[in-house]
Amino acid sequence: MASTLLNTFRLAKAGIVFAQHGVRFVPSGLPVPLALRAAQALVAPIGWLSAPFRIGQPKSKRISAALAQLGPSYIKLGQFLATRADVIGPELARDLSHLQDRLPPFAMAQARATVERELGGKLEDHFASFGPPVAAASIAQVHRASVIENGVETAVAVKILRPNVEKRFRRDLDSYAFAARIVDRWVPSARRLKPLAVVENLKRTTDLEMDLRLEAAAISEMADNIAGDPGFRVPKVDWRRTQKRVLTLDWIEGTPIADLAALKASGHDTRALGMTVLQSFLRHAMRDGFFHADMHPGNLFVDAKGDVVAVDFGIMGRLGTRERRFLAEILHGLITRDYRRAAEVHFWAGYVPPHHDVAVFAQAMRAIGEPIHGKTAAEISMADLLGQLFAYTDVFDMETRPELILLQKSMVIVEGVARGLNPELNLWVAAEPVAKEWMERNLGAMGRLREAGEGAGEIAKILGDLPQLMASAERATAALGEISKSGVRLDEASLKALTKQGKSSIVTKLALWVGALSLLAMALVQMGVIAR
Repeated sequence: MASTLLNTFRLAKAGIVFAQHGVRFVPSGLPVPLALRAAQALVAPIGWLSAPFRIGQPKSKRISAALAQLGPSYIKLGQFLATRADVIGPELARDLSHLQDRLPPFAMAQARATVERELGGKLEDHFASFGPPVAAASIAQVHRASVIENGVETAVAVKILRPNVEKRFRRDLDSYAFAARIVDRWVPSARRLKPLAVVENLKRTTDLEMDLRLEAAAISEMADNIAGDPGFRVPKVDWRRTQKRVLTLDWIEGTPIADLAALKASGHDTRALGMTVLQSFLRHAMRDGFFHADMHPGNLFVDAKGDVVAVDFGIMGRLGTRERRFLAEILHGLITRDYRRAAEVHFWAGYVPPHHDVAVFAQAMRAIGEPIHGKTAAEISMADLLGQLFAYTDVFDMETRPELILLQKSMVIVEGVARGLNPELNLWVAAEPVAKEWMERNLGAMGRLREAGEGAGEIAKILGDLPQLMASAERATAALGEISKSGVRLDEASLKALTKQGKSSIVTKLALWVGALSLLAMALVQMGVIAR
């Protein structure tokens, strides 16, 4: 009960701040839950309403100003919701794009204490020099420092978490979960958007951001992925001076990518840089399945050699093999006007429930694809295409796919950066070699053989487990009964149902066995070993 009252009180306070800024935070068309209206009435007399209203500011910036006033966790909430136009609507998501994650820095004494507590000893034991903060955000701030290695002094960037930031976020995330439960219970139309899952996803994201060792690991992983790529690099991690609350990296000397005048004055080819930014992002997403999800201009620099250097790896996106194939096939289907194929991929991936008609969904794909034909490359946006695609989620009962929404949001940012460097950038020309490489690698003979090899390994494990599999036959009957009601699909829901009766279920293993045999046969046919 105490927790309910406390969360109600906190949410009402936030609601009043929104009201002071002239913000309607609940998307248009959704009713404000009675509990929240009652909470606002309860705390209104306390005095916050005496604060001056700020509705004279531009409408598009009101919500950003309100969230900045509410503090670090609300800034992070706003940044997260900016990626979820499917939840809050495109207009509100667009307004949130104005949100700047900038806060006053915390004191040098606190920074020193954190470094000494995390790394041990005195600050001077680790750094030859340590300057004041050069940037401060909701979760951490960055200092310029230097280290001496083998008698050579080198500049580094030291990122330090804000004091007590975890406690503040835990408290506010508890309030967000409370609000999500209210919405889930009292607004049936919003349940498809999974408000509780949205909050849980935000919690996971912030948990990752508040362990700087994980950010260091993300940088290290991307460095391995892009080792042979031209024109794009990431800072090097100083693992000796990195702990949970302290991250030390190479200091990046470079020109901000948004400073076109400085780039041109330094002799850089901005048109080539635009191509590099876009192709690098697509390569990371489609080839590696691991991409920087916050590549705004403030996180990109161009060094003296002309390489694009990314910083701030707190928000990363991942795509599985299925999502990458989905993306490649959708783009290919829309470009080639093969709308039937584009529709079938949605059903294959399990994104559209099987009770819908493939032909009707292909019609929706045509509504997205046809308007782009006849337009110039400069008029076409891949991010907009994905945004239109997600607009059909409600019509076709498609469940929210957070990883694809994050990809779309990231693509919007990357497109903006790339076209800022080269307004005439042809997105299709830029994307074609990356998509072609992916298709050849994953859908050609070698890709099929690789999948078959993975399947063959699974067969070997199944044969070893055969006695246990036979003992599980009774449990399989119930799982098969569940699956038969809605048909078998290669999607998350079907796989969960298959494994519901236990991880060693015979159905699960036999499904993998049959799948592996099928993939092996497909690969052998493709290579001419078996006659078609």
